[in-house]
Amino acid sequence: QIRAGPFNTFLNFIKQIRKMVFLYQKDFYLKEINTEILMAEKKFIILKESLFVPAAGGLPNDIGIISKDSETYNVVYAIKKDNQISLEVDKEGLQIGNKVHCKLNWKRRYKIMQYHTATHVLSSVIHKKSGALITGNQISLDKARIDFSLEDYNPDLLKEFIKEANRELKTTQEITTKILTRKEAESRPKLARLAKGLIENAQEIMVVKIGNIDEQADGGPHVKNTSEVPELEFIKAENKGKNNRRLYFKLKE
Repeated sequence: QIRAGPFNTFLNFIKQIRKMVFLYQKDFYLKEINTEILMAEKKFIILKESLFVPAAGGLPNDIGIISKDSETYNVVYAIKKDNQISLEVDKEGLQIGNKVHCKLNWKRRYKIMQYHTATHVLSSVIHKKSGALITGNQISLDKARIDFSLEDYNPDLLKEFIKEANRELKTTQEITTKILTRKEAESRPKLARLAKGLIENAQEIMVVKIGNIDEQADGGPHVKNTSEVPELEFIKAENKGKNNRRLYFKLKE
């Protein structure tokens, strides 16, 4: 005989998880929220609404503070799995059902947003000028890199890509987003700028449009306008083997 109580509790829990909202995709400038803990296991928690961006696709995760009453917990890591975002905090104590206040480390997030928009503009320039697809990228708080498939290794050409990206950024382009179904996104193959294609198993695809510069599938936060991105500065280029080039840049202070 099925124990109705625990079984129904489990079903209700699954329904709650399915309702999880990624608030950072609705408003990249949202800095703090009140929400509820849906799951807690030692230092790991799942929130009803997620303000914190997980580490993925070369983007570092958000960090910040979760407060319950007078107690504070530092968010040290965030990762997305099975359409859920799991957070790691620096100590135990949070429990299922707790009402909490979440606050981003906004200075860190905004710098990541600036770098993220810069990589999109630069990857668009690289693709338009050479036809290369992006094979990887990595963003930190002081520099970023882009890997791409280009047959000829020419550091001078890569420096020109940086210069062209700076010209594009100065045109003051508004940045907007929309959500497409996977079928809609697959009908527009140019949205997949990465060599690996669209995010595997994702049924809803966020598309980021940077004025008339670029439009591609993406899941991370961006600034509102290209005017918010400082000038890109070339650091170095590397030849990583057959058809594999790497370009490092930083944002000028």
